[in-house]
Amino acid sequence: MSSVKKVVLAYSGGLDTSVIVKWLQQEYNCEVVTFTADIGQGEEVEPARSKAEALGVKEIYIDDLREEYARDFVFPMFRANTIYEGEYLLGTSIARPLIAKRLIEIANQTGADAISHGATGKGNDQVRFELGAYALKPGIRVIAPWREWDLNSRDKLMEYCASHNIPVEMKRGGKSPFSMDANLLHISYEGGNLEDPWCEAEESMWRWTVSPENAPDQPVYTTISFAHGDIVAVDGERMSPATVIEHLNRVAGAQGIGRLDIVENRYVGMKSRGCYETPAGTVMMKAHRAIESLTLDREVAHTKDELMPRYAKLIYNGYWWAPERVMLQAAIDQSQAVVNGDVRLKLYKGSVSVVGRQSTTDSLFDANIATFEDDGGAYNQADAEGFIKLNALRLRIAANRGRKL
Repeated sequence: MSSVKKVVLAYSGGLDTSVIVKWLQQEYNCEVVTFTADIGQGEEVEPARSKAEALGVKEIYIDDLREEYARDFVFPMFRANTIYEGEYLLGTSIARPLIAKRLIEIANQTGADAISHGATGKGNDQVRFELGAYALKPGIRVIAPWREWDLNSRDKLMEYCASHNIPVEMKRGGKSPFSMDANLLHISYEGGNLEDPWCEAEESMWRWTVSPENAPDQPVYTTISFAHGDIVAVDGERMSPATVIEHLNRVAGAQGIGRLDIVENRYVGMKSRGCYETPAGTVMMKAHRAIESLTLDREVAHTKDELMPRYAKLIYNGYWWAPERVMLQAAIDQSQAVVNGDVRLKLYKGSVSVVGRQSTTDSLFDANIATFEDDGGAYNQADAEGFIKLNALRLRIAANRGRKL
């Protein structure tokens, strides 16, 4: 332990990471640098500075990473229409590689020989943080207190605070029974009565969305504009990536859109029940698939759909910085050159419906060919006979040999 001279800690300012600061100082006898990221969690991050100072921290980093998070992580992921296990939009997973990247940057700037985080030994985040760190700085040392100490309950953490004069902010009112994690893209809920997968989530739990039953009786229409697969404007107003997500979170959340209740397979081997609110992401996914349906070649679109589960698993498991993810991203990004145009959506009581799409430059939809009316010879229907017989050839041969299905 004495070999560690300086460590950079991912610091939220909460109970766990405040204890970690003191624990690192004592157990490793090292200098602690704190790093607090604003990735759109909706809470003030500046108070972390005074809390760190009270713990004797001299080097304190508080960074606004919202635009970088949206531009370099969320938007590239959505170009792939990424969903894990058919439902999860990966709101927690995609934030971790950015935090790992910044931890390593600060370690390089400050000459630190280790990084630390507050993720537990049961979850996915420890894997995501550490895989990212090792990919970016192979020789870095990682200290994960939850895998080392015996402070495995809130009561023990509080006792540690009392015995080491660590100030604890006691919030008025009842404490939420859920473990929550928020960023620009989503908010997640675990623990409490959610640990029983048969138990319905309480209405009072949800923070970002109204219940669909209580959403307005009139729908909201919105038009989303794409350039090279990324959203660049909403209802004709140009917006930055982070502003797009913030805006759609408000609009879609007010319509009861974006709630999810799932049991997922964690990388560490266990099943976990979690609830998520991803209003903007739900709308973004629907809109992106709609504009791709108009502009992508059929086989390109189908190949993307085949690659997506692998890409999603890489992000969920923490392999954002792995070469195979970079390779897949290059293919995905190349496909997006023609994904340009507008999608009109109807938001109503928890649902998102596509009601229109257009692309003046890259649409592959030809009304003259697709029409049920006279197409003037644009498509020779007689050609379909040979097409069908050629594709049926192997089926006919097998049937003639007496093979049964």
